[in-house]
Amino acid sequence: MRRLPERDAVTGLPARDREDVRIGPGGGDGHGHGSALAPVTAPAVPDRPGVDVLLRQRPRLAAAGLGLGVAAVSEPFLAPAGPAETSAAASMPAHRRQEFLAGRCAARRALRAVGLDCGEIPRSGRLPVFPPGRAASISHSAGVAVAVARAPRRDTPLGCDLELRPLPPGAVRLVLREDEEGLLNAGPWSVTALFSAKEAAWKALRGPDGTRAADPSGSLRDLRARPSGDGLRIELRAGPARAVRVRVVPVGWGVFSYVTGWSAA
Repeated sequence: MRRLPERDAVTGLPARDREDVRIGPGGGDGHGHGSALAPVTAPAVPDRPGVDVLLRQRPRLAAAGLGLGVAAVSEPFLAPAGPAETSAAASMPAHRRQEFLAGRCAARRALRAVGLDCGEIPRSGRLPVFPPGRAASISHSAGVAVAVARAPRRDTPLGCDLELRPLPPGAVRLVLREDEEGLLNAGPWSVTALFSAKEAAWKALRGPDGTRAADPSGSLRDLRARPSGDGLRIELRAGPARAVRVRVVPVGWGVFSYVTGWSAA
């Protein structure tokens, strides 16, 4: 009798694919806005507790029509899923290659969570290109990759961001305008939380399925954040009618942010 692979008790995935994430030094946001921001020194997020926080978001994500996937650069079986991923990974430094592969793995896990299979995910510039009928948003930080994918027949906007280390207070000038700085003195919002929430919103608002809009210029200061329930409403300053709801979840010393839907004016 063929022996079935051992499965992880938390994720239900085969043991070789389980999301048993080890969070360590290094990483980045993978999409540009955080490249000039040096995080403050903080202890690494505890391995299992940090992962459990992410995995516990699955029911909330599912209610919004989204699937969640998590992967780590330390996983032993990360590999390209096809020639396009192989070619892209070959041109990268070792640490960036592992982040890239972990991100693709997380995206495939997120898609499987909503019942969709997906092979390789090539890229255009720095953006992933998904097959028709499939879409996901990917982020990575400190050796961990996370992705959210949209369920079939749902129109939930896609955007997520993972920041596992706090940003310095000086980052506020790159994230907020004067009319938003009161957020830092009211409620649970830190610079890191607001940065992460705007990153997630930026992906959802800049074009269909997170693809680059016709004019990719701009910064997070071109978005306006406002409290909304237990999350934030984030809108384009140039077009306030286009806005999304964002939930921000503390994860160790950092946060995980994801878009939960469109927001009415």
